[in-house]
Amino acid sequence: MININDINQISTLLNDKKIIKYELISNSFNINCMKIYLSDNKILVAKYYSKRSSGFNAIISEKKNLKYLEKKNIKYFPKIIFGNEKYLITEYIENNNKIPKETNSDFLKAIIEIHSFSNNSYGFKFDTQIGGVKHENQYKKNWAEFYLNTRLHYFFDLANKANLLDKSLRDKIDTVMKEINNLIPNKPKPMLMHGDLWGGNILFKDYKFVSFIDPGSFYGHNEMELAYLRWFNPIFVDNNFLLKYKEHIPIDKNYFFYEPVYQLYYALCNVVLWDKSYTIEVNKLLNKIKI
Repeated sequence: MININDINQISTLLNDKKIIKYELISNSFNINCMKIYLSDNKILVAKYYSKRSSGFNAIISEKKNLKYLEKKNIKYFPKIIFGNEKYLITEYIENNNKIPKETNSDFLKAIIEIHSFSNNSYGFKFDTQIGGVKHENQYKKNWAEFYLNTRLHYFFDLANKANLLDKSLRDKIDTVMKEINNLIPNKPKPMLMHGDLWGGNILFKDYKFVSFIDPGSFYGHNEMELAYLRWFNPIFVDNNFLLKYKEHIPIDKNYFFYEPVYQLYYALCNVVLWDKSYTIEVNKLLNKIKI
């Protein structure tokens, strides 16, 4: 799965620094994520496509995303060492499997800092990604319209094209989409979001938060991100998570009414990106939505 030509090319891009060891961290969505050890004792992460078709390039997207966050002086992401259209090389953030069993203040502070940046419209200045799939980000003034067309409907269409949804689910989701203006706020404050904030993209070391990875940022309703964290239900998001968050950024009184509408999008993402078994979650969420 690792081609020696890629190792040699990465070494060249690092000014011919010698790579003494390398190991594959993951291969997801045809993107190799590799940990590389250099002769000067530095450890870096290199990402590149193991197999790529034409079209959207998640490597370029992530590079642009990380640069954007760096310009905002948001320090909770790896620094770029090198990036072009084929390779993205970043610093390696030390982490381990020692994860806190409650919502720690360091993790909460990082989320709040990201969500503290706002914008005049919903969207982003370029398309970002979730699981290697393009997140379309054309700016909109209406949040419900943005959420429907670039998030919910987008992955609904992808799931349909792959024949992953039965007719019952399709009909229920279609009803949700038709009622979207009555289900979620139209004009919440556009806030910056990580964009793919699930447990695997949140790193801890010795029970302390150390970094986020793999952003797919855009400006949207921050409560969508809270809904994702609660739906994925990692142990470091405790029962008081929302109360702790609300001490810093307000949460709408109707949040629990539309929480499953936001979670529906992420469930559809998992149907498309991973497997059909997530349709069980899709159905559970549809049953929670009051329409």
